[in-house]
Amino acid sequence: MTNKRTHFPQTTASQRKLLFETWEETGNVSQACRTAHVGRGTFYYWKPRFDDQGYAGLTEFESRAPQEAARTGSEIEQKVIQLRREQPKWGQKRIAQELAKGNSWVAVISPNTVKRILQEAGLWRRVEQEVKKK
Repeated sequence: MTNKRTHFPQTTASQRKLLFETWEETGNVSQACRTAHVGRGTFYYWKPRFDDQGYAGLTEFESRAPQEAARTGSEIEQKVIQLRREQPKWGQKRIAQELAKGNSWVAVISPNTVKRILQEAGLWRRVEQEVKKK
């Protein structure tokens, strides 16, 4: 037995239109699904949109992308900048650990996010600048 998964491509607008046209003609969900070559789950996924918007609601998918990127709160960003100014030799891991220590050792921010915040604030020097050429 293989663990290979089957890929089911997303339905097209014409498939969805055919699905609901057939369903309206016959009143039979199973037959409509067979005709449009989709599963019953697809029918029930799209039915609320069809009920609300009709055939126009079947044309496009809802965006799966987050509407607003998750960003670190300004309070945490200020703490990161403050720690860096107080302790300029601390790196991204140490600052992340210090913030976790103040939060009962529960991670507040990742080291890479600390680095991003410090870069945006102009407090992070690139490694090439620190290495002296001989």
